[in-house]
Amino acid sequence: MLKKRIIVCLDVRDGRTTKGVKFLNNVDIGDPVKMAAEYYRQGVDELVFYDIIASAKGRGPILSLVSAVAREVFIPFAVGGGINTLDDIQETILAGAEKVSLNSSAVKNPSLITEGAKVFGSQCIVLGMDVRKDSSKPSGYGTTIHGGRVDTGLDALEWAKKAVSLGAGEIVLNSMDADGTLDGYDVHLTKMISEAVSVPVVASGGAGTPSHLVDVLTEGKASAALVASMTHSGKYTVHSIKEELSKKGVPVRL
Repeated sequence: MLKKRIIVCLDVRDGRTTKGVKFLNNVDIGDPVKMAAEYYRQGVDELVFYDIIASAKGRGPILSLVSAVAREVFIPFAVGGGINTLDDIQETILAGAEKVSLNSSAVKNPSLITEGAKVFGSQCIVLGMDVRKDSSKPSGYGTTIHGGRVDTGLDALEWAKKAVSLGAGEIVLNSMDADGTLDGYDVHLTKMISEAVSVPVVASGGAGTPSHLVDVLTEGKASAALVASMTHSGKYTVHSIKEELSKKGVPVRL
């Protein structure tokens, strides 16, 4: 049986890790390099590093910071934010990332998914989706870009399927309605996307307790669960979360 992955997300703004609720009221919570090293020590399976203002500012991720994090961790490490061209993908991978997350750039230029997968392999190309409930869409969910500030008009389910057909090798599915609330993932959304695509889906947004991860990894059929607030707060460690999941019968790497 495939092990379920636990992924810690570091949202970075101006070189510092930050955290908000539903993409608002972000506060500084520390040095991303030191935090990455600590999560690696705790046994995290992967890290995701998002430069949350790169796209809005029209620049790429801070490559020196990517390199500094990559020197501290020896696990898969994905980077997103402001990656708009094949050169951006190459520079990010050369800086130490194993994967790149395309969100705003993928919506604006879907061919970047195909070109990136062709050159670097589908396993390197992650589709980042910031999704919120929208009753006007067939699936009940719409897709946003630029950190949730711009509505794309795209139905979340249709966009996920299209992106996979273009070559995306993984989806990080973030529920903006649940983000930072600690009230649990959107299990319905995660299950809907997971059942519709042939690639791993990473559930994101809302993790507050280990039971929330159990729900989304089992009922939601996610391949991995992304956490941020629940570990950043110090209430849980990656190891303590994995121990709880294991007790509940969820296969994880201990």
